[in-house]
Amino acid sequence: MMRARALALALAAAMMASTANATEPVLLHAAGSLRAALTDVSKAFQAATGIPVQAKYGPSGLLKDEIAGGAKAEVFASANMEHPQVLSTVKKSGPVVLFARNRLCALVKPGLRVDGAGLLEHMLDPQIKLGTSTPKADPSGDYAFEVFRKADAIKPGAQAALEKKALQLTGGSSSAAPPAGRSVYGWHVAEGRADIFLAYCTAAHAAQVENPGQQIVTLPDNLAVGADYGLTVMNGAPPSAQRFADYIMSAPGQRILTGHGFAAGQN
Repeated sequence: MMRARALALALAAAMMASTANATEPVLLHAAGSLRAALTDVSKAFQAATGIPVQAKYGPSGLLKDEIAGGAKAEVFASANMEHPQVLSTVKKSGPVVLFARNRLCALVKPGLRVDGAGLLEHMLDPQIKLGTSTPKADPSGDYAFEVFRKADAIKPGAQAALEKKALQLTGGSSSAAPPAGRSVYGWHVAEGRADIFLAYCTAAHAAQVENPGQQIVTLPDNLAVGADYGLTVMNGAPPSAQRFADYIMSAPGQRILTGHGFAAGQN
């Protein structure tokens, strides 16, 4: 009788543990530019599966370093392909999948007359404060510096001049944080720390919603830089993590991403 009772208790405990595990949140590390989109994807995923998602958003390079250093993560959604590939190469995660695309735009302060054709001259103007994110820590900064490299082919010496004057205002470990709920790019422009800020087009549109006077300038073809976003699942992660990654790649997940201004990862 005692043995039967002990067996019943053990089975009940196992069932409770199994139920608890089924509802454990998926641990997501994701680029800050994905916050709005992946918050909506996570809500839709939970509604469809009952599995919640616990997210940490930030600069992809810093998140990659955290994960490489042992931080607990199950899914990593980066604003480039290189950072998740580093984790895959050292066998911390599985393959890297392209799941979304973005582009770089120029966010311009109110009253400054800028168009695509004159953008480079304005960026080179010593009186113009040019904002970028921080290269290596944040892919947005790397993409901005790629714009500078392309500028050198148009105007020799432009790359060095732009790199020297660029104000790396965001994306670093000690970068100033905006007030809660504010776009970091729009906040810096509104506060006068940058006259032109090279940022993701999705982020520039979010900034313009908060600051209607700020302008968005599309980079001309000879300066245009695209951004490929990479997704990977950590080795040893529970099946729910792969389910979430698959949901991001699914038609419903991709519709949410495109609704937030991203281009689909798979064509």
